[in-house]
Amino acid sequence: MTDLDLLHFEQLKKDVQAQYLKEHTPSYDDISKWKGIDIIYFQEDLRKKAKGNISEKSFYTYFKNSPVTKLPRIDMLNLLSIYAGYESWYEFKKQHLFAGELLQENEEIEDEDLKELEKTVSASIELPKEDIIPIKTENRSHEIADLQKSYTDNQTVNINNPSSQITISEPEKPKKNFFRKNAWVLVTAILIIATGLLGFKDVIFQKTYVYCFTDADRNMSIQREIEIKVIKENESPILYRIKPGECFRYATKDKILKMQISSPFYEYLEVSRNLENAPEEEIIELKPDDYKMALYYFSTKDINGGNPEEQLKLIRQKRRQLEDRISDNAVITQVYDSDIYGLETLDKQDYITLMTTPTTSLKNLNVIEMKKDKKGKIVSIKFKISTNENNK
Repeated sequence: MTDLDLLHFEQLKKDVQAQYLKEHTPSYDDISKWKGIDIIYFQEDLRKKAKGNISEKSFYTYFKNSPVTKLPRIDMLNLLSIYAGYESWYEFKKQHLFAGELLQENEEIEDEDLKELEKTVSASIELPKEDIIPIKTENRSHEIADLQKSYTDNQTVNINNPSSQITISEPEKPKKNFFRKNAWVLVTAILIIATGLLGFKDVIFQKTYVYCFTDADRNMSIQREIEIKVIKENESPILYRIKPGECFRYATKDKILKMQISSPFYEYLEVSRNLENAPEEEIIELKPDDYKMALYYFSTKDINGGNPEEQLKLIRQKRRQLEDRISDNAVITQVYDSDIYGLETLDKQDYITLMTTPTTSLKNLNVIEMKKDKKGKIVSIKFKISTNENNK
């Protein structure tokens, strides 16, 4: 990547902006100021003309910041180039050459030095042979000669009386007591067993409890993700996410279990169990939240009718239903994937307009949180429209 590539990308962003402005009128002409519904409309037009998509995170990363310090992936560059009217990113650069710029033929090969391969050398080292010096032992035989000589009385008799050597074997020492000899082994074994019991006492003495969840009205397993917060005294809550249709398995040695259970489209529930006499398996019923389900249905209902009159009728019906259920002072928040622009607040009319605009983005709507007042009016909505750059 060169500085010229970054300048080319800034040119491409201007061409993309100009292409969109030919047929649309966003809140601002400057693409870096687009947000919310403007981005959704742009994504829709990108899917329609270039058969591809970019996420909100990528949009905020590369269009909200100018100039950028790094290039997007080559597939995103090609997608934006096609949207702007060029065959590819290479073709766009080719038609916007700067003075003295040389364009590489192969755009996908990065201009980096190849790393040298490490050579593996195996050398055999001959160890010196040890000289074996034989030890010679000499066997000496002791000759005992008993010579008896007869001498005459006049002869001088020399009598050699060699002193006989007597080897006395020392008596064997009594064997040590078995316990004293192996005491350290026994002590070590006891310490290891005690340490193991202390280290794994939670695993040894704990029990596993299984909780499954069903719809109280339909008597069927919950087909939505469930969030469970386990509350312990003097500790921070522990959050568990249970996949649709699965049960919650919790191993503990505690005597009391407190859980806070929440799920999209179901009412919040707190559960407390005395585990001393509680069953190891239990089914918990969750009551559907009619307001959350209704809003989700109104938000995702297909309003593409067979003819313009029918479509307009459905849109008006949908707007009236949302007007009735949402409070005029409702706090409505859209959550984005971007770390920089993570949240955006919408007023009631903007939200209703977004929900009644026939775009494919609404198929990915996810209601994260919803609250209502005592009169049943919705006073808080937090939602997210999930996107995938690979969506066509």
